[in-house]
Amino acid sequence: MEVIVVDSGSTDETLEIAKGFQVRLEQILPASFHHARTRNFAAGLARGEILVFLSQDAIPTSDRWLETMVANFDDPGVGAVYGRQVPSPGSSLEREDALDVVYGERRIVKDPAHRNGLGYKFYHFSDVNAAMRRSVWEATFFPEDLKVFEDLGIAKRILDGGWKIVYEPQACVFHSHNHTTTGLFKRYFDIGYTLKLLEIWDTPGTRKSLLRDGWKLLKGKVRRVGDEGSEGLAAKGIRQDIAKSVGLFLGVNQSCLPLVVKKRLSAFRVFE
Repeated sequence: MEVIVVDSGSTDETLEIAKGFQVRLEQILPASFHHARTRNFAAGLARGEILVFLSQDAIPTSDRWLETMVANFDDPGVGAVYGRQVPSPGSSLEREDALDVVYGERRIVKDPAHRNGLGYKFYHFSDVNAAMRRSVWEATFFPEDLKVFEDLGIAKRILDGGWKIVYEPQACVFHSHNHTTTGLFKRYFDIGYTLKLLEIWDTPGTRKSLLRDGWKLLKGKVRRVGDEGSEGLAAKGIRQDIAKSVGLFLGVNQSCLPLVVKKRLSAFRVFE
């Protein structure tokens, strides 16, 4: 086993801590960081047959995290695996609910031969906490033409190539970010744009399943409005869910918007 740390300009004690362990430490300039390109760079440095990706702010919840992740490759048809993400302490209601819907307790095998009615979740994949075969990475690579959501892009390449992707809930990490309402609107604008760009939006069940889960999240927050001590959190969560839905809709239909507007609505400057 080898551990490779790619640091893009940490200003805390990351470098000093990493140097205290038997790891390969690679430093790149902050301006050169790119979600897809940097991951391809890290994967190219590795020598192993199984590549495991873990973001710096994803903390495994148990010492069986790696074991349960890698065990899925006993099936030769599995090309990639990703694990569960649960909210970090102090996370917002929006993040708690969203992660609960996307990352459940049930293990899922996404087989291109049997879509299993998963809707948008069929292509869902997160490289925050994931692993893949070297041969699969070499055949697909993270798409460097995408500024963000490169994990969605490589997932589509993997599945379209005939490999399975497994969601393994036991390979679990703490990972979440508290977004502002405006930040969520812009983030989901980029998600909608990416879903359309990758031709996922028009695949069977995608729109229906997104609408179903979005409505489920919204109803859950509406029910909490009357709960003592939860009114403010629920109201904020409702506003954020609505902002995400509007952002997603506009992102899917961004071709109808002038470029100057799209630039202002994008969280990750995908139109520059």
